[in-house]
Amino acid sequence: MAEDNIKIIAENRKAYHDYFIEERYEAGIVLAGTEVKSIRAGRVNLKDSFARVEDNEVWLYNMHVSPYEKGNIYNKDPLRTRKLLLNRHEINKLAGYVQKGGYTLVPLKIYLKRGLVKIELAVAKGKKIYDKRDVIAKKTAQREMEKEFKVRNIGM
Repeated sequence: MAEDNIKIIAENRKAYHDYFIEERYEAGIVLAGTEVKSIRAGRVNLKDSFARVEDNEVWLYNMHVSPYEKGNIYNKDPLRTRKLLLNRHEINKLAGYVQKGGYTLVPLKIYLKRGLVKIELAVAKGKKIYDKRDVIAKKTAQREMEKEFKVRNIGM
């Protein structure tokens, strides 16, 4: 798929450290006008946020959208629960994953696509501490190999 004028606003990099990412879905979000302005300004935080399937709808919890400076009385609660827009087939699939156990719904990034605010939602399985250590060890070994390779090539 082409890069349909996507502008990434925020990413949840910690999710890649804490979870194995199984599948990804793109969803719209139901927002108020002042929230959209605040998100466009980059004042959003996905840390500690998660999604749940309740009553055949997907809800996003703990996404912090800072109040818009010029919003006055129209500003909403920064941590309010927000509805995600997915089609019925996707919601049923997500509900099946979550009911299976061990899986959770984690937002990976929030971005603008063709002027609309979208969120990338992932079906993820939690990593154990030894999994995290293993990934860190592999990255360190790869870095060391690349460093050694670079030194040997420069020396020639």
